[in-house]
Amino acid sequence: MPVPAEPVEPPVPSVASVHAGQALYTRSFLRAYDTLVYRVNSPLTWRCPKGRLVALYDRHVSGRHLDIGVATGVLLDECRFPVPVPDLTLMDLNPHSLAAASHRLRRYAPRVHQADVLRPWGVPGGLVDSIGMFHLLHCLPGTLRDKGVVFEHARQALRPGGTLFGATIPGTGVRHNRSARWQLALANRRGIMSNRRDRLEDLDAALAEVFTDHEITVVGSVALFRAR
Repeated sequence: MPVPAEPVEPPVPSVASVHAGQALYTRSFLRAYDTLVYRVNSPLTWRCPKGRLVALYDRHVSGRHLDIGVATGVLLDECRFPVPVPDLTLMDLNPHSLAAASHRLRRYAPRVHQADVLRPWGVPGGLVDSIGMFHLLHCLPGTLRDKGVVFEHARQALRPGGTLFGATIPGTGVRHNRSARWQLALANRRGIMSNRRDRLEDLDAALAEVFTDHEITVVGSVALFRAR
C-alpha cells in the first residue's frame, strides 16, 4: 500500500490581507449591518434569506457552542438553543464585532476571544460540541484550498462527534445574478471579500480532507455546509 504524502501547509496570509476582510466592521457599519445584510443583500442579491441561516443554527447548534465571525450576533440571537443557558464563546478578529455581539447576547454571558482564524486559535482542544462559521470564509484571503486550515482548527476545538456548520459565498460553482456579480466584483476590488477564486468543489474537498462526514447545500449564491 502506498504511503500517503505528507500534507503541504498553505502559506499563511499576511496580517494586512487578513485584516482587510474585517476592517469594514466599524461601530457605525455594524449599526446598519442587520438591515443591509439580512433585509437587502441576503434575500435579493445572494437569494438566501436569513431564515435559512437561522434554520441551520436550529438544527446544529449545541449547548456548548463556539461562534466565529460573529458580526452583530443576530443569527445567534434568533436561533433556538437546546438548553436555556448555553455555554457560548464568541470569536472574531474584530473587537467591534465582539463588543456588539457580546452585548446583544449578554443574557447568555458569553466569553469573547479575539483571534485570527487562519492561525492557531488559542482555545482548548475539545472545547465545544458545535461551531458556527457564517459569512467568514469569503472574507479571508487566498483560495478555499488555502482557507481549509480553518477546518483543521475547528476539528481540534470540537469534542468527538461535534459539528461544524456555516455558510459562505463561493466565486464559482453557484449561480450569481447580476446584482451578485456586481457586488462580488466591487467587494473583491476593495478587499472586503476575497472569493473570486473560491470554487464550490474546493469547499467540498477541503471539508472532506478534515471531516469524515459532510454535506453542502446551495441556496442562491450561498453554500451552506455541515461537517462532523
